[in-house]
Amino acid sequence: MKHFTTSALDGLCSEDQLDLLNSIDTLRSQGISHYISLPQIIVCGDQSSGKSSVLEAISGVAFPVKSNLCTRFPIELVLRKSPEVRVSVSIVPHRSRSESEQRSLESFREDVDSFEALPELIENVKAALGISTHGKAFSKDILRIEISGPDRPHLTIVDLPGLIHSETKQQSASDVDLVQDVVQAYMREPRSIILAVISAKNDIANQIVLKLARGADRSGRRTLGVITKPDTLIPGSPTESIFVSLAKNQEVGFRLGWHVLKNMDSEKGISTLANRDAEEEHFFSQGIWKDITPSILGIDRLRGRLSKVLLAQIATELPSLVDEIKVQIEACCGKLEKLGEPRATMHEQRLYLCHISQSFQSLAKAAVDGTYNEPFFEGIDRSVGYPKRMRAIAQNLNQDFADKISRYGHYRNISENEAYYQMNPHQINTTRGEFLNYIESLLKMSRGRELSGTFNSMVVKDLFFEQSAPWEKIARSHVNEVWTAAKEFLRLAIAHVADAATAKALFQTVFEPALEKLLNGLQSKTSELLIPHREGHPITYNHYFIETYQQIQNERRKEEYSTIIRQFFKAPDLHTLVNLGHRNDLHRLVESLVGRTERDMGRYASIEALDCMMAYYKVALKRFIDDMAIEAIEGKLISLLSNIFTPVAVFEMSDTVVTQIAGESEENKTERNQLNKQLDILTRGSATCKRFIGDDNFESKSGHQENFQSDAVTESKTQDPVDSPLEVDEAPIESSVECVSIPGGENAFDEIPAPEPVAELALEYPTPEVPVPPDVNSLPTSKKDKKKKKGVSRVEQVL
Repeated sequence: MKHFTTSALDGLCSEDQLDLLNSIDTLRSQGISHYISLPQIIVCGDQSSGKSSVLEAISGVAFPVKSNLCTRFPIELVLRKSPEVRVSVSIVPHRSRSESEQRSLESFREDVDSFEALPELIENVKAALGISTHGKAFSKDILRIEISGPDRPHLTIVDLPGLIHSETKQQSASDVDLVQDVVQAYMREPRSIILAVISAKNDIANQIVLKLARGADRSGRRTLGVITKPDTLIPGSPTESIFVSLAKNQEVGFRLGWHVLKNMDSEKGISTLANRDAEEEHFFSQGIWKDITPSILGIDRLRGRLSKVLLAQIATELPSLVDEIKVQIEACCGKLEKLGEPRATMHEQRLYLCHISQSFQSLAKAAVDGTYNEPFFEGIDRSVGYPKRMRAIAQNLNQDFADKISRYGHYRNISENEAYYQMNPHQINTTRGEFLNYIESLLKMSRGRELSGTFNSMVVKDLFFEQSAPWEKIARSHVNEVWTAAKEFLRLAIAHVADAATAKALFQTVFEPALEKLLNGLQSKTSELLIPHREGHPITYNHYFIETYQQIQNERRKEEYSTIIRQFFKAPDLHTLVNLGHRNDLHRLVESLVGRTERDMGRYASIEALDCMMAYYKVALKRFIDDMAIEAIEGKLISLLSNIFTPVAVFEMSDTVVTQIAGESEENKTERNQLNKQLDILTRGSATCKRFIGDDNFESKSGHQENFQSDAVTESKTQDPVDSPLEVDEAPIESSVECVSIPGGENAFDEIPAPEPVAELALEYPTPEVPVPPDVNSLPTSKKDKKKKKGVSRVEQVL
């Protein structure tokens, strides 16, 4: 292998920062970026804005920069430190590709021994991806270029396809949408540093990269603007002044500020990077640019800024990275637990079902007992957590049943007069007088040997059967409601303890037949409980019957006596004080009270029969409500749920049924392999991060983030940056909290000065006061210095 280097890449190297950057790239090389967002630099901008030239200047790697070419897919440039110098090119297929396409693209891997071969190699990649000028123009697949060497840092830079404003003959409307989707997906990654590249050849407001960057990074905390092609501006023109103000962070404010680069002119033919840097330095030494702070001009200074910003971003994100990895590990373990161990043999399959049955029984018992401590029951939202809480559901439905049958369980609504009618389509409204007439006619048709003025007890039976007729419909509706809720609970419970395929097979093979039996048992018990209220004759030995019977009669007599007393004392009501003022014949009052009799014996018997039926109805209703709750719902359903699927039932299953339920599909095998691979990657990534930041530090400080920014913006915090007329929503910038301290006496970004103030334009982006970034330059390098750092976190030791 030929040994080669570029001076451009050397600008990104720092011995003191190498270990920190190495840790992140180690995670990336392990494939952890498939599952979590890692700190990286993404280069994005409108088409032909000079992005590829910026990337080439930063990395020293030659990319196609001809005016008629553009980036057709994301290019991920991975810089790695290794003893051997090597350049490797591969393709990372997008997950939307078919399996065969993914395998084919993953097999593409080529090694080159010089950077000059890269442009030709990229053309080969286009062919492999099916990209052509007249056919498919863009792809979501990633071209990964890995550059290894002893003097290389661990850093990742991504060049994204240029944003397209409108379709052309070579670029369709779908291409426009595809490119925007790709760019926005990278921008939304919370740990990506956005290099928003704009060209001085175009008006600021017309370059949509700024709007997209604001949409993905509303506070501007992780965006660094880059202005290219300043040599195309007419010296002294208003446009030049606007771009100078932009460079000073006064037009569109970003926390990381702006930088200006002069690109290599592709129209002038082949030129070396050394010539490019010399031309750039000469350009910025004249005209209006010579008065601009040098720290925001030129590629050399940009490399330094990027290295420091990326280092600060990594130091900030490491604790939250550990937290995110922990969440992913827990989710991965949960999925693996559902899948269980590999189960190729009958013993493994039966053992897997046995474990599922034990987990199910535990959940079902907790749900029935009303102890909702398991994670399964989390979420009090009615649509999420409530269907899992079986005891709460049963209690509430039983209460609803009691309320409903109390209100609507009687066939007739009996009122004193029509003014008290309660409108209900399922009931008949009648007055007491009308109902007494009906009872009197019923007594005549049912007369036996009873004396006049008394009634046949079977009349009470007939009246009660008619009055309680709605009970059956209400009770069976209640049974169906509770059974349906239990079915949904069982579905959720088994889905929680088993993988999707096994849960589906279990539910169809075991749970659905068991549920049908439970429903039949419920219906049979309901019919059994209804029999005493549909057949035979009324029976009760409950003293509540006599009490209720007497209370009904007392209430009726109370109304009669109240009327007599009001008439006797000529009082409008019983609450009015009456001044007698004369002698009263109280004997006449007594006679009126006790002498009132019902001369019509048929009417009297009807009244007594009605009072007796109403008293018995109340006793029977209370008994039926309790019987339904205890003997039907509890005895025939709720108490039996945990016994539907038990370890004993598993061992009693035939081999055929066990295989049908627990036999592993190819999908499950593939999923387990992927989850095991993911778990291995996440576990190693977690160990890497914890080793680096120190367990004590990460436990106490994880979850906090610190917003780093350049001095270019920090020193301008007393000024109000002026916005461009971009129509984007602003979000408030949260105050930062330090999570990983980076000691140092000098400012880490001293080379980046404050932007110069200019007159305010329209719309203002807020730039709140934030902590000055800690020093990353004054780092201990000797063994003696590192010994002095004993006791502090690994981040503090390194930085």
